Parts: sequence; C-alpha cells; structure tokens
Amino acid sequence: MDTLGMIEVLSIPMGVLAADAMLKSAGVSLVTAQAVCAGKYMVLVSGTTAEVACAVRAGEAAAQHTLVDSLVLSNVDERVIAAISGVGDIGPVEAVGVMESFSLAAAVHGADAAVKAADVELIEVRLGRGLGGKSFIVLTGSVSSVRAAVAAAEGLEEVEGMLAHSVVIPAPNPDLVRALL
Repeated sequence: MDTLGMIEVLSIPMGVLAADAMLKSAGVSLVTAQAVCAGKYMVLVSGTTAEVACAVRAGEAAAQHTLVDSLVLSNVDERVIAAISGVGDIGPVEAVGVMESFSLAAAVHGADAAVKAADVELIEVRLGRGLGGKSFIVLTGSVSSVRAAVAAAEGLEEVEGMLAHSVVIPAPNPDLVRALL
C-alpha cells in the first residue's frame, strides 16, 4: 500500500453513499468503512496516490455538506495501519504519549508524522469509536522520542486546530500501561 485515503461524514447514510462512490470511482482497496461515534461514518481506502486521490474526491462530492474532513496521505507508515487495527506491538515502556483530536483525519495525519519523526511505536490509533466523535493516538518510546513525536504531530499544518490535548508521561505506572494495551 502506497497511499491511505479517508473521509469522515456527519451522516451514516451519506457516508455509505460516499463509500460506494469512492470504490466505484477508482481502483482502491477498502481498509474499513464503519459508523463511528456521534453518528458519523468513516471510510478508509488504500492504493496508489492517484487512485486514492480520485476516490477521496468522489467521496467528498457524494458526501456533500455532510463532509467533516478528508485526507490523502502518501507513503503512509505501515505502523499507522496496524495501530488503527489495534495490533500495535510494543516492548518495554519508558514513556507514553497520548494525543486527542477532534477529527479522525487529524489523528491519522498526526500518527504518521509522529512515527516518521522519532523512534516511537504506536500502541493504538482509535478513530472515533466510543469517543463522542473524537480520536486519540497512544505511542511509546524513550521520553525524548515521545516528546519529539508529539511535537511533530502538533506542528503539522493538516492538524492545526484539530488537536485537543496531548501529554507525555515519563515512567508510566505499569497498571496504566496494561490498561492502555
């Protein structure tokens, strides 16, 4: 997979319509299409950059005024997809970073920037399920690496105004680490 595309829609029926438009418009693979909290719908597709861009444009057009956000993310880090699926694999935990976003697309952008900026591992990228429409990213690594990863995500133009809160926790309590896994 070269590129990840996403749309976030305020309406479940309009989201399903947009998903169909995306899949019919280009040769992309469906990663997931599902309802998320606050009555929104999310569609994630993958493929070549040109095909994904075409699919996202078709989804945006179909979603009309219900579109919340979208993204086309080329050269996405494979750890982002694993963390979205909840299969992040981590070793010992020196520090934990947690970032919360108002937008699903902002969370994906932030997670990709974080893992590309520093030597960190993603524990999870939770996209709007059980969160009132918000998303969050949990990552781990050395304290300095986690701080650098969080700073890289916070500095992205694509997430400006969409990140709610971020924290870096050095030496987290082991019970907390188990709860995060």
